[in-house]
Formats: sequence, structure tokens, C-alpha cells
Amino acid sequence: MEEDQKKAQIYAQKDLAELYQEFSSSPIGLTAQVAADRLQQNGLNTIQKIKRQPEWQVFLKNFVSLMACLLWVSGLIAFFSGTTELGIAIWCVNLINGLFSYYQQHAAQKATDSMLKMLPNYTQVIRDGKQQQIDASQIVVGDVFLLNAGDAIPADARLLETNSLQIDESALTGESVPATKNAVYQGSDSDQLSANNLVYAGTSAVNGSAKAIVFATGMKTEFGKIAQLTHQQKKNVSPLQLELNRLTKQLSIISLSIGAAFFVASIFFVHYPPAQAFIFALGMIVAFIPEGLLPTVTLSLAQGVRRMAQKHALVKELNSIETLGEATVICSDKTGTLTQNQMTINHLWTPEHDYQITGEGYEVNGQIMLDQQPADLKDPDLQKMLEVMVLDNEAKLQTNSSQQKQTLGTPTERALLIAALKSHLDLQQLAEKLPKLQTFPFDSIRKRMSTVHQLDSKQQLVLVKGALSETLPLCSQIQENGQVKALTAELRQRILAANAQYAASGLRSLCLSYKKIPSSQQVDLAEAESDLIFVGLAVMMDPPRPEVYQAVKKCHQAKIKIIMVTGDRPLTAKAVAVKIGITGPNPQVVTGEQLEKMSAAQLKEVLKGDVIFARVAPEHKYRIVLTLQQCGQVVASTGDGVNDAPALKKADIGVAMGKLGTDVAKDAADMILTDDNFASIVAAIEEGRAVYSNIQKFLLYILNSNVPEAFPSVLFLFSGGLIPLPLTVMQILTVDLGTDMLPALGLGAERAEPDVMQKPPRSRQAHLLKKSLIWKAFGWYGLLASLISTFAYFYTNYVSGWPGKALAASGSVYLEATTMTLAAIVFCQIAAVLNCRTENTSVFKIGLFSNHQIWIGIIFEILLLSILIYLPFLQGVFNTTAIGVKEWLFLIAIPIPIFLLEELRKFISRHFQRT
Repeated sequence: MEEDQKKAQIYAQKDLAELYQEFSSSPIGLTAQVAADRLQQNGLNTIQKIKRQPEWQVFLKNFVSLMACLLWVSGLIAFFSGTTELGIAIWCVNLINGLFSYYQQHAAQKATDSMLKMLPNYTQVIRDGKQQQIDASQIVVGDVFLLNAGDAIPADARLLETNSLQIDESALTGESVPATKNAVYQGSDSDQLSANNLVYAGTSAVNGSAKAIVFATGMKTEFGKIAQLTHQQKKNVSPLQLELNRLTKQLSIISLSIGAAFFVASIFFVHYPPAQAFIFALGMIVAFIPEGLLPTVTLSLAQGVRRMAQKHALVKELNSIETLGEATVICSDKTGTLTQNQMTINHLWTPEHDYQITGEGYEVNGQIMLDQQPADLKDPDLQKMLEVMVLDNEAKLQTNSSQQKQTLGTPTERALLIAALKSHLDLQQLAEKLPKLQTFPFDSIRKRMSTVHQLDSKQQLVLVKGALSETLPLCSQIQENGQVKALTAELRQRILAANAQYAASGLRSLCLSYKKIPSSQQVDLAEAESDLIFVGLAVMMDPPRPEVYQAVKKCHQAKIKIIMVTGDRPLTAKAVAVKIGITGPNPQVVTGEQLEKMSAAQLKEVLKGDVIFARVAPEHKYRIVLTLQQCGQVVASTGDGVNDAPALKKADIGVAMGKLGTDVAKDAADMILTDDNFASIVAAIEEGRAVYSNIQKFLLYILNSNVPEAFPSVLFLFSGGLIPLPLTVMQILTVDLGTDMLPALGLGAERAEPDVMQKPPRSRQAHLLKKSLIWKAFGWYGLLASLISTFAYFYTNYVSGWPGKALAASGSVYLEATTMTLAAIVFCQIAAVLNCRTENTSVFKIGLFSNHQIWIGIIFEILLLSILIYLPFLQGVFNTTAIGVKEWLFLIAIPIPIFLLEELRKFISRHFQRT
């Protein structure tokens, strides 16, 4: 890459004749035949996308996760053990899981592909001596193309001719101020991107026109090189994937241990033969495997994806949304992400007054104020400033189809025009009154622009605007209250002090000046820009997005650190960061140059405090993300430019901008913001946290049913068979694979709890299967359900004469007792699914009926239970029998005390948290 940069620098310095010779080209371009041959030899001028996995691999991946493999093996064992129904049920669940997961991923990818677009479609080239329009992908090295304001640049090229050309290079450099370009090479000690006579693919012209010759296309452009760097980065496994793998291993160990214990116990206590003991143990193993885990995780993620799409965020991979929920640090660009990318004039300063201008952006939505009152627009100093702002300006005003006024031009000149319009100035009348005679365009050396106008028959008016450091030294006089007088050292100091005060707030000042000269045919540059009269400062900034203040505040409440990483100037970056609350009043500002000199240890130390990175290059942003990850942080990195792509790919989750983002950035990212709004990231974090919370709620719900499923078997084993088995293996599977599934999936659709953004990100040491969850599942929900279902079993026997006679081991009484045990567990689960909807918040607060999917699941499990109880051919398979109205009333009453007891526990828990 360094060699390529040297080559580009050579192209910047080469004589044009040599350049034409090297490319076998000329000022009138290539011939059509030469262009066709080169296209055949070098390929299309396109940026290659990151190579994706073949579709068949993506499909199969959904069927070979650790949990899926565990289920395949469990089903296989069931087949070999003779329980065919069990094997079919397990494998069907696995197939549904995989197909559902693949469908969601495929749909998300298809939506993303439809919105991603490549380089500009058409370019004006000169071929065979004629100007013609071609598809940008057909352009080749040696082509001569034409460039006008608003055009995107299709390839890296050397400028041949320019006219007031300014290029927006923010996609490559992060610099929000357009770069002035010139066909004449001016030496630069900085990197090749600063070469004033080179333009690059992926950037665009905001002002002027030019002719250029192509020296690099496709993947050999700067745009392509950074894309290639991005392709080389391997994506890390998401925290959710790691945690699910860990959870699967934990559950496998628990299930197999319990199965082994029950196998041994059934042989020693009940004297089962090994084959029968194995089938019995297999039932226990399957009971403790959460078969619905994969569909619940997928559904939770898919629901989050859909909700995020409504909040202007497109998630490319399902796991990405949960990963964002784990983010501890957001590395964010400034321009267009935190700010509006719309330069706005907010002060007009004269020696006498500091005028404030309300409104933001490129709309006429404010007015000029002085001391919080509408300003006197007849002030001669203000009028002269407005005159310079309007006439010494290449921006154009036009009316669109909706009869709204729009401006075209560079951000600075558009801002000046909009500010002038807020004074209700008639631009056309002013232009006719002072017709333009000459223009001396802005360039990066002078940092000024000047125009000459006809004042009257005897005089001409020269208007000059430019950087204060370059323009103020040319001023020898000053206008104050309409009077022109000498510019004293004291007055100069006042001007510089005002500028310094604005600069400290991240504002940029533009010096406005003028002079009158006698009428003449022509005025040269030296004469135009000398002995000027200073009139005032136009002060501007790229304003922060209105929503970003609240978004940043939410991040701080959620203990998420925000680090601004931008290509913009240090002073501007600091002012914006402090203003919107990203940092405190005195953050450390580190430039790219300073970062290069830092050791790994020094950078880690800097990242612990309030820090802003400014003037950074692509490799700098990548290094920052990598270092944060080495410090144990889960990093979300935002960006829109090509320069952001490597960091986007390396980050735990890359967030690209959909409107202003480059294709390389979108391709590297995991998520794309369709509104380019930082506030949407915060909404995504909330959804991500909800997803993780929902997976834990599912686990709690599924695991709590394991206790009442296992408890009857424990009674049977440790009584030596005196207590007949209150729950058969097929009934256990009825709960796991039937009645539990839909309500559990409903938990995956639960919205975020009200306090989800009041908590810090979960620690990497914290896990899905935590101690508090196990205690609540086994020692609270599970214990209650075990007691109630066991009571149902013994009560049924009691009604039939127990303890006067032995507990029924077969016949109608036994069938009724096992049916009531099964039904009691199902109705306990109805209470449990409602209780699992929140951790400590009252279910009444979020709305008892607000999650329709859970209630659909509850209705489904009651219907399924009824079918198993009343259909004769299923009664034999599942050891059930019909029950009466009295039994149904008992079952319906079960959820009420369990639900209210949990509401009481949550109330007590909230009380202790407050105190």
C-alpha cells in the first residue's frame, strides 16, 4: 500500500506529456478500441464486495450448532431405544429451528442487498475526441473525464484543468471542509490524499468544474485499497454466540448427569432392567434439554430486527442486535453522525455588535437577532457584511418542484447565502445593482475568494472573504458604524480575541472585507487583495443533531462510554464533544500524529479517561478499536466513510450510515442506520438488551418446569416404587415439546423493560445461566409447581380412597391422577410465563395483556392439553383420561395465587432496592 501511495505521489508530480505517454492517452482521451481492450484486461471499475459464504453453507450452519447437534443425538438415541414418537418429535423441533433461523437471516440479508448501491452510475468521458456518457464501471486507466459540481468521482485521477474546483473528501479523510483542488501541483509534506491535483473515487465535487485523467480504477483506487483491507479482517464470534455455546455445554452436562443419576437409581431402587432404565433416564435427559432455546433466540432476535427497522436501523445479521446490546464503548464519527453535516452561520460579528442568527441547516428558518431582539437590519456594518456574503459567493439559489428554496454549492457558501436570506435581502436585486465583473476563486494557498463588482461609472467594489489568518493581514482599515478608519493594533487585538473565543467553542470564523477602487478594464489579484477594509466575521459551525443530546445522556445512564474518532480538527471535535455531553469540560484530545507515537500501554491508559481522537487516518481508528477490545470492551464503531471500513469490520458491531455512507462502509458494517442518526444507535442498544433479557426469561420459564417434571420421578425412585410414577416419559415430553413451546416463544417477543437503560452493560464474566436464575427457577417457581402438581396427584388418589387403600398403579384412577399431575404442571406454567415477563417490574405496569403472543401461547397449551385428555387415540399414547368440571375449576384456580405471590415478591424486591 505504501508503494501505491508513492506511485500516486509520482502521478501528482509528473509532467502531463509524460503522463499521456505512460497511459497512451491524450487531451482528447482514448480511442474506443483502446478503452475496450483495457476493460477486457483490467476488469470493471467496481469495488468487490466482501466474499460471503456459499448459500448452502449458510443454510447448513443453522443445523449444526452445539444445541442442534445435541438434539440430533438425543433423537437418534430415542429411535434406537424404541421410542419412535420421541425421536420424531425431537428431530421435527430441530428442523423447524433451523429453517426458521435461516429464513430470518436470508430475509435480513436480502433487505440489506437491495439498499446497497455501488459507485456513480454515469460519467462524462472524452473518447475518439468526442464527449460521451458511459457507465462508471466502464471507465479505464487513461480515460479523460469531465467533472462538474454535484458529480461523484468514478476513479482516482490527475487533474488536467480546473475552475474553482472543490471536492468533498470526507468519505476518505473524515474532513468536513471541502478540499480546494488545482491542476498545478503544489508540494505537500503530508500524505498523498492531500495532493492538491489528485481526485479520488468515492468523493464528489461540490463546486466548480474540471477535466482529469484516470490513473487507477476499481480495487486499485484508494477506495478499493481500504475495501481490500476490510476484506482481510476476520469477524469475531459474537458474545451471544459464545454465550449460547457455553450454555449448551452447561445444559448438556446437567442433563447427562441427571440422566445418569436416574439410570443408576432406577436399577438400584426400582430394579428396572437396564433397557427400561435407559428409556426412563432418556426421558429425564430430554426433559432438561431446552428444545425451544434456538427458536426462542432466533425469534427474539428477529423481533428485535423488525422493531429496529421501524426505528431506522437495518440489521444485516440477527446476532448483531444482541451484540450491540452488550456494547460498553461506542467509537463514533462526528460529521453527519453526531452533527447534521449542514454548515450553519450562527454569529455575525462587527466591532460594535455580536449578532446571533437563529435556525439551523440549509433552510431559511430563523432570523438575525441582537440582544435577544430582532436586529436593526439597516445597520450599515451589517448591510455591508450581508453584501459580501451574497456577492462574493458561487452558491446558487433555486426553487424546487415544491416551490421551496434550495441552495447549491459548498457547505460554507450555502450557509452564507442562507444567513443572508434570513435578513429578507433581495438577492437578484443586489446582483443587478452590483454586477460581477471578475472572480478570483478560492484556493488552499491564499485561503480567500475575491470578486470585483461595478459600483458606479467611476468606481468598482472588491469583496474579499477568507480565513482570518490569511485575510486580516491584508486589511489596513476597518468599518465601524458605517465609518472607515485606520485598523489599529488595539482593534486587531479585539478581532483576534473575538475569533479565539469563537474557536474555543468549536466555531469557525470567516473574515469579510472590501475596498473601493477606480473603474478600470481589469484588476489583477495583487491589486484586488490589498489595502482592504475589515467589516466583520461570519461565524459558523456544523450543528449537532437535536436528538443526539438525549441519546448521549441515555448512553451515560447505561454506563456506555462514547469516544469521538474523527478526521476533523481537534478544536472543532472537542467543542462538539463537550457541547453534546460526550465528555466533560476538559477532555484529552489526541491527534493521529500523536497516536502514532504512543505505545500500546500509553494508548490503553489514554482510553481509560475522557478522550477525543481528531485528524485520524484509517489505521488509527482500527488501532483504537483493537486496543479497546484488548482491554475487554465490547466495541460498537460507527462511520460512513471508506476510512471507517476496517474499524467497522474489526469492531464487535460496525454501524454504517445509510444516507451518506459509502458502499465499502455499508459492506463492512453489521448494521446500517437509514437515517444516519446517532440516536438510532441508542434505540438499537435498548433492543439488544431486551433480546438478551428475553433469552434469560425463556431459560427461567423452561427450567422451572424441569423441577415438577423431575419431582414425580424422584418420589417414584426413592419410594422404591411404592409411589407409582405420577408422570410418564411421554407426559414429560408433552410439557417440553408441546405446551411449553408457544408461550416460551411469546417471551422472545417481550419488549424492553422500562429500566433497561438504567443498568450497566452485562459483564463478560456474567452468563445466561446465572445463580439467581437457577435459584428462582428451581427454588421458587419450580418448588411451587412441584408442590401443587404433587398435591393434584395425591388429592386425586385421596378422593378414590387413599390412604385407606394403596396408591393406584394402573386403571382409571391412575390415569386420572397422572392426567391431573400433567394438567397442574401446565397451569402452573401459565402463571410462570406471566411472571417471567419481568424481573422486578410489576406485570400490571407493562400491561397484563400487552404481549398478545404469550396469550395466544396460553390458549394453545390449554387446547393442546384438552386434545390429549379427550381424544381417545391420544389417551393411550400419553396415559391420559377425561376429567370433569370440578377438576377444571381446580386447574383454572392454580395460576392466580402463583401469579399474585410473585407480584408480592417483586413488590418487596423493588422496596428494598429503593431503600
